[in-house]
Amino acid sequence: MEKPKNEYVDFAVTARKYKTLLTEKYRHRAVWTNPSAYEVHSFIPGTIIEISVKEGNVVEEGTPLLILEAMKMQNRIEMPFTAKIKKIHVKTGQKIAKGTLMVELYQAEEDTKK
Repeated sequence: MEKPKNEYVDFAVTARKYKTLLTEKYRHRAVWTNPSAYEVHSFIPGTIIEISVKEGNVVEEGTPLLILEAMKMQNRIEMPFTAKIKKIHVKTGQKIAKGTLMVELYQAEEDTKK
């Protein structure tokens, strides 16, 4: 297999231009995507201990959604803002990875548009 050719990349810092080679780790990094405010993802791997809401519920900001246990610590995941539960993607007792979509939300006004 042929080794990829390194190419210099231009960048500017405080109006000065530089050239550099990018590391393999940087070139193969995960592409950043803008997170959706209407999706609640796990921030660490763990096990779902308890789910406190049901699909279709309108939930106030700060209300507990679920409990995620990781490294023998129970992390209470709370509602980020007042919205309606669209879909719950996890079940009690399920082991999940970091970044797993746990709950989808939507604004209650979207019901009238359907």
